[in-house]
Amino acid sequence: MILDKIMNNDNKIMDNNGGIMENNKKTIENNARIRYWVEAARPKTLAASVCPVLLGCALAYVDGQARPLLAVLCLLVGLLSQVASNFANDYFDFKHGIDREDRLGPERAVAGGRISPRAMLWGTFIVLGAASLCGLTLVVYSGWWLLPVGLAIVATVLAYSAGPYPLSQHGWGDVCVLLFYGITPVSLTYYVQALSFSELSLWLSLSVGLLSVNILVVNNYRDYEQDRASGKRTTIVCFGRRFGRLFYLANGIGAILLSWPLLLTLPGWAYVLYGAFLVLFLLSWRELYRYEGRALNRSLGHAARNVALYTFLLILSLFLA
Repeated sequence: MILDKIMNNDNKIMDNNGGIMENNKKTIENNARIRYWVEAARPKTLAASVCPVLLGCALAYVDGQARPLLAVLCLLVGLLSQVASNFANDYFDFKHGIDREDRLGPERAVAGGRISPRAMLWGTFIVLGAASLCGLTLVVYSGWWLLPVGLAIVATVLAYSAGPYPLSQHGWGDVCVLLFYGITPVSLTYYVQALSFSELSLWLSLSVGLLSVNILVVNNYRDYEQDRASGKRTTIVCFGRRFGRLFYLANGIGAILLSWPLLLTLPGWAYVLYGAFLVLFLLSWRELYRYEGRALNRSLGHAARNVALYTFLLILSLFLA
């Protein structure tokens, strides 16, 4: 009997250990799935959607027009729209055969077999639907004329990578970034709170938009050979890498020059901060000459950092002015 009890206890311990191991395995698998979705959202590039909204909020605040609820909704629209665009890009580039085996950027979730095409497509529509709900709430508060703008955002999220004429494959990516990660989010974030447009918001939206374009420039500069081989006609494929380097530089210089209405109102010592940013920007530009291949993934992060730093500098300048 004693031996039977010992064997029963051993069996129970083994069953418990087996259950614990199974639970641990499920936890690891769930954590891996979450990590894959987070990576597919491309968190390093999300500054392109967050920063212009924050700038629009700062403009509304200094004009005494801040409305926190609407500001949060604008932030959600911008962030969710970019995530949906990244998911759609992951899915449709796989479908179009653009994600080749020699891809230099971070591994795509669908092409790498981490997320199924069906799941990614559903993820795209779910996140885009959440962005649309937030946008409809803004329409209720700020006017029905915003509805066509929201529909244009939804259409562009999908048309960027999908359809018979994907915008990203025909050289329209830079225009889309300037419009939807610069002009639109800054100007509309200000409008939905102040119910009026601001000339300053237009100038500053162009500044942030041009720096956001540089994120795409680095991405396309890195993938020049692969995009050309797969028939993806980005501006870098159309005009060459030398153009890409000059384009990157022109965008950064242009971003600072377009901030002139704000710069003219600043105390003299504040220009030191802009000088420091210019030095940092030029260092990131020089990386296009120094690095090749996967090393440029680091430069991609630096381009996003430039957007964040310059937005912070503009917001600080608004309060100084």
